[in-house]
Amino acid sequence: MTGLDIATVSGEDTSESSASKGVSRRQLMFGAGGAAAAFGLLPAWSRPPELASGYVFHDRSGTGQRRVSDPGIAGVLVSNGRDVVRTDEDGRWQLALRDGDSAFVIKPSGWSTPLGRGGVPSFSHLHQPTGSPAGLKLQYPGVVPTGAIPRGIDFPLQPASESDIFEALMLADPQPQSGRELSYFSSDLAATALDTRAAFAIVHGDITFDDLSLYPRYLDIIGATGLTWHHCPGNHDMNAEATETRFAFETWKQTFGPCHYAFQHARATFIVLNNVSRTRGGERDYGAEISPAQLTFVRNVLAHVPRDQLIVLSMHIPLMSRPDVADPVPHVIGAETLMGLLSSYPHTVSFSGHTHTAEHHYLGVEQGFFANEKHHHHVLATASGCWWGGPLDHRNVPLADCQDGSPRGHHVLEVEGNRYSTRFVAASRPADTAPMRISIVTPGIATGEPVPQHRLGASLLMANVLDGGPRTLVSYAIGRGNGSPRPMQHVSVADPAFCEMQARAPDTFKPWVKPINSSHLWSAPLPEDLAPGAYRLSVMLIDEYGRKRSLSSLLEVGAGGEEVHAALR
Repeated sequence: MTGLDIATVSGEDTSESSASKGVSRRQLMFGAGGAAAAFGLLPAWSRPPELASGYVFHDRSGTGQRRVSDPGIAGVLVSNGRDVVRTDEDGRWQLALRDGDSAFVIKPSGWSTPLGRGGVPSFSHLHQPTGSPAGLKLQYPGVVPTGAIPRGIDFPLQPASESDIFEALMLADPQPQSGRELSYFSSDLAATALDTRAAFAIVHGDITFDDLSLYPRYLDIIGATGLTWHHCPGNHDMNAEATETRFAFETWKQTFGPCHYAFQHARATFIVLNNVSRTRGGERDYGAEISPAQLTFVRNVLAHVPRDQLIVLSMHIPLMSRPDVADPVPHVIGAETLMGLLSSYPHTVSFSGHTHTAEHHYLGVEQGFFANEKHHHHVLATASGCWWGGPLDHRNVPLADCQDGSPRGHHVLEVEGNRYSTRFVAASRPADTAPMRISIVTPGIATGEPVPQHRLGASLLMANVLDGGPRTLVSYAIGRGNGSPRPMQHVSVADPAFCEMQARAPDTFKPWVKPINSSHLWSAPLPEDLAPGAYRLSVMLIDEYGRKRSLSSLLEVGAGGEEVHAALR
């Protein structure tokens, strides 16, 4: 077992005769390979699969060890990462395991799994008899040999109260490259996550920036929040020495558990995927793929999910992204098949990180999604912003806005039944952060200075809607009574505030960081007939979820030229 495995080993007989309450060994062997074969590929395991079995039980004692008085729980889903079976009336399950598989329980609604270090769920048993191959010569610890499959693998659960209305923290790319940058992340969590109402958190990859020795301290930091933390791997979480995807996440498996899995909470099913693959010889050392095994897993999970449930998918690399990000996003192999699997479910959403931008995309027939309503894919602004760069704030933490002008921070997924919405929380601001940033851009005039009256025609009102997307509508009004709202135009330009920040302190950023066009900027020309004076400026928006928000600021119009300087004297 790995350090995260909580499955208890029992002395139960797992021979075919005692396993006859479930499917037969032959059926299991066929199911393990046949489902993956439907996608045209089978992993080239060196050893034949073996039968594993055990119980999912009500852990009344809270010890994680099954006692005589602990009843089995019927109808719970258990998987090997491909096949999905339900426990029988006694809570018993059985599955075929290949070398490198994990057997894991899919946490059902109304129950909880034990938590390991860092609040990471302990719900799996890794079957890797000889551990990580010695020939890999891994820099960071890999999988400790697990030995033969135990005679019984039991998964403890305890009852948990789960409301249909809940919140979850959605983070992407903490990505510290050093201990100091991990301290920055710790400071942000203290400011924004300690008093959260969230039921759990999901981190969407790149837990560190290649230095996997930071994992233990990272776990201690997130564990102090008291939350349950789920994770999917990113390209910077790979073992650099591995030349194939199969062995690219050895340290990950030993630290966090399975690279893909699922869990249920209230009326929602969450599916955590690993869409990072190892490649060699191209522009980068990683690719993007949802493997055939994972597609089989998703299909088999969905077969047990009622169609009126909310289905939430988390992954690292976006299914769609803007083309001008710092590291162009590779096409995700298998994405169209994934969308096809989701097409018959009316309530779905997916999240990713990776690009250090905030984006909303809506996938339709061209991307393989055939439902009437398009599938919403949300690329999350990152916890590290632009990789922990930029001038320091009052806490000595880099401002580190993302290159598209998004502040670093996290998103909150708000769920009510099978409906969802998100909101953005900037790391350096309170939880009720403003929905946008308003700025006046006048060539040659410093930000915050009055706009000379004769320069009004050259000035633009800019609104950076922090979680805005293509369905967001923005308007503005000027004057005490706000006047008649005037529409603002969605524009694809670089955020002027980020451009100014980088221009002031270019040496504080990582060398590859440059301003890029934002997907959440709106602009409008200022009226040219404004008389000198101060005005209330109000910007109103209807966001991606139909919510109305607004923010007000002050606009100063100066007399211009010599009159302004005379007034100052």
